[in-house]
Amino acid sequence: MNMNALQEVYVEQLKDVYSAEKQLVEALPKMAAAASTPRLKEAFQEHLAQTRYHLKTVQSILNELDENPGNKVCKGMEGLVEEGNEAAKLKGDAWAKDAAIILAAQKVEHYEIATYGGLRAYAQQLGYQEAAETLREILDQEYQADQTLTDIALGNLMKSGVNEKATA
Repeated sequence: MNMNALQEVYVEQLKDVYSAEKQLVEALPKMAAAASTPRLKEAFQEHLAQTRYHLKTVQSILNELDENPGNKVCKGMEGLVEEGNEAAKLKGDAWAKDAAIILAAQKVEHYEIATYGGLRAYAQQLGYQEAAETLREILDQEYQADQTLTDIALGNLMKSGVNEKATA
C-alpha cells in the first residue's frame, strides 16, 4: 500500500482504530469475567460501554469522510488482545492474576492513547476541527481508563491495591 498524503494516513489509521475498538468490544467482557476484584470487573464493564461509543464515533468520522472501515484488522490490537487472553487464563493466586490482567489492559490503553493522540493531531492538521475535538474526548477517556487501572493496581480506590496483595 502506498501512502502519498496525510489524508490517506489519517483514513487508514481511522480504519485501524475502528478494528481495534471492534476487537476490544469482544475482549472486554472476557477480561471482566476473568477478573476477581469487583472494582476491576466494574472498570472493564464501564470501559466496554465507552468502547462501544468509541466504535460508533470512529464509524461516524469515517462516514463523514465517505469512507468504509472495510475488513482491516488491527494487528497491534490483535497481539495485545491475545496477551490479555493469556493473562485471563492464568491459574493461581487471584490477586496475582488480576495484576497480570491489569498490566495487559494498560498495554491496550497505552496503544489507544498513542493512536488517538496521533489521529487528533492529523485531524487538526487536515482542518477537521470537529473530528479533532471528538478524538480528544476519546483520548481523555482512554487516559482516564488507564488511570483507573493504575488506581486499582496501587490501591487508590481500595484499602490496598492488587499489586500489594499479589506480593503477599
